[in-house]
Amino acid sequence: MNDILVQNTTAFFEKSFGSAPQKVVLSPGRINIIGEHIDYNDGYVLPAAIDKVICFAFAKNDTKKSLIVAIDLNEDFEIDLTQPVTLSDVVWTNYIRGVIKQLQDNGFVFEGFNCVFSSNIPVGSGLSSSAALECGMIFGIRELFDLKIEKVDISLLGQKAEHWVGINCGIMDQFSSVHGVENKVIKLDCNTLDFEYHNADFKDYSLVLFDSNVKHSLFTSEYNTRRIECEQGLAIIKENFPAIKSFRDCTEEQLLSIQDKISPTVFKRVHYVVKEINRVIKACEALDNGNIELLGQLLFETHYGLSQEYEVSCAELDMLVDNAKADDAIIGSRLMGGGFGGCTINLIKKGHENEVKSKFSNLYLDTFGIELKFYDVKISNGTTLL
Repeated sequence: MNDILVQNTTAFFEKSFGSAPQKVVLSPGRINIIGEHIDYNDGYVLPAAIDKVICFAFAKNDTKKSLIVAIDLNEDFEIDLTQPVTLSDVVWTNYIRGVIKQLQDNGFVFEGFNCVFSSNIPVGSGLSSSAALECGMIFGIRELFDLKIEKVDISLLGQKAEHWVGINCGIMDQFSSVHGVENKVIKLDCNTLDFEYHNADFKDYSLVLFDSNVKHSLFTSEYNTRRIECEQGLAIIKENFPAIKSFRDCTEEQLLSIQDKISPTVFKRVHYVVKEINRVIKACEALDNGNIELLGQLLFETHYGLSQEYEVSCAELDMLVDNAKADDAIIGSRLMGGGFGGCTINLIKKGHENEVKSKFSNLYLDTFGIELKFYDVKISNGTTLL
């Protein structure tokens, strides 16, 4: 699949600019096995890069301006690198403007370039196409102009670019897009950025994403509200237990002991966070021991927490997970990503994928009148130069 994407992207570049690109970069989307909404709560997450990517073709143009073409949108824009970078009404361009601003603000010097890009990452499905865009751009500019930027700094610059756009994201998406390794998941400490790889051998099970094909508009406002609620909850925990520095230091027993001092809504949020941090640790142990059935059970538990305690699910996602739980061929399922739409991630017994897809497609269409999409994903390498 990616071979065709690379061929089409480089051919478009040659047709547009009359010469072959100097650098071609693949930057992947990501899945998160478990550990949702705790990357910004100082927890551990368990992401992995996948074989859905954005392909970029780059070349210097010996000017002070850069021309960027989004093949899939049939749109382009030019940016003058000598002028202050400002936000645009054309939203997709802001992620690239943000990257250029972060590089310049951090003292990196580069000249004008031409770039075209095309993607097979489904947009709006919780697979972090924005992080892939940011990190792929930074990586390509680094390679083109021989800039000295470490992998971790590519991640951090990408995150800052997204903050500049207005999305107050954690570090997980950018980090996993850059640091991914084939057939490995990353246990990432979002507080220190320490990380370790764990084998991702799912044995007799396939990873399949069910795309709900909905994205409710609640996402951005509710995302920022959850962050505030968690900060309020952590402040109360620290008041009562001064030794606690972050959620990872807090046990469920400690939290339950001060439940009456926390508003019911804030309690639900932080209760989910504390339990989810522990589930990530259990998931790593399950993978290390080859206990994929236990991993599946943890996915179901996470979805319950996201739906009932963190309240970022929706009717469509809950329906998919409820039916997955009742299906003998599916051993684990949960919403993945920010919530309010996007995908569920599912562990399906090999050999049953097609029958499951057919069953759920019909069920979903009958219930909501919406087409369900499916993405078979494999765990792949992070941002790379071809």
